[in-house]
Amino acid sequence: MTKIAIIGSEKSGKTTLAGKLGKKGNVTDITMYDFAKNDRILTTIDATGYPASVKSLVTALDLSDIALLCIPPEGLDPQAAECIIALDVMGYKHGIVVLTKSDTSYPFALDELKEKLQKVTTGTVLENWEYITISTTSFEGMEELKELIFTVGDRVDKEQRELDSLPTRTVIDQSFNVTGIGCVVLGVVMQGTLNAKDKMVAYPAKKELEIRSIQMHDVDTKSAPAGARVGLALKGVQSKDIDRGFILSEKETVATNFTLKCTLSPLARSFNVDDMLHLYVGLQSSPVRVTEITEGSEKVETAAPGKEYMLQLEGSKEIAYSKNDRFILSNLDEKQRFIAFGYEQ
Repeated sequence: MTKIAIIGSEKSGKTTLAGKLGKKGNVTDITMYDFAKNDRILTTIDATGYPASVKSLVTALDLSDIALLCIPPEGLDPQAAECIIALDVMGYKHGIVVLTKSDTSYPFALDELKEKLQKVTTGTVLENWEYITISTTSFEGMEELKELIFTVGDRVDKEQRELDSLPTRTVIDQSFNVTGIGCVVLGVVMQGTLNAKDKMVAYPAKKELEIRSIQMHDVDTKSAPAGARVGLALKGVQSKDIDRGFILSEKETVATNFTLKCTLSPLARSFNVDDMLHLYVGLQSSPVRVTEITEGSEKVETAAPGKEYMLQLEGSKEIAYSKNDRFILSNLDEKQRFIAFGYEQ
């Protein structure tokens, strides 16, 4: 199973492309599209709530393994630039830069655009991503794009097989009741192997439950490996007990306050002690107040772009996480909202 996030500006043609890659399914602040042919299964996630909502973009990327950054012939705009910064801050490993609407431009102009983008992304996680030119009108490049997606997906699948033996963690993005079944959730197995009848805990609420049954792409299965998108029938909880972002696992840390070793993006604006930021880890998010900034061994009042700091953050919402989870910080009052990443100390 290959899971991709389609991101870019509102004028990039990303939503039209998503519709060409699969059948439209669930719609919230993200829209799911499904495609299945032979042994190939593709789930496409369009961050339809973006740019109004940063959370929509983070959710689409966290639920996916591969990002498709869509750039129209007009080139970068502030939204596309923010997407590049978001990908870099998130340390996003796999992706493709898709030059859209090729039928409205000329080959030499598209070559120039590619060169400009390669310069802009030098030193970022996008530096070695592949480029492809497509048109959803003339269908130029569409079959080649699908093949490229599945080629990258094969590499992702090999990496995920190394995660199958780790402690199981499944992140939930939807929860609802089904008559005669009870609580059903949709999510992704982030690591480990999930089995029917497994006993788990839903964090951060710390609700004990049992995996009653598992489906993958509407087919019943006894187990699901790392990377699988799953539908789970749960025993011992109700849908109102489970929110987007909850993690099903055996053990998570739950906290409202955090000590993060953070690296600020060189393109972020500075922030100060007492400023309010927004914290993301997985699909969870919470407003937090900066209570202390330490640079080296000295406490400072301001955190500057491109530098590393130890941050003390104070929130009011319980967040579940594990030691190696990557935290993202944003400032929703800025035009470029992604500012830093960090790890709990």
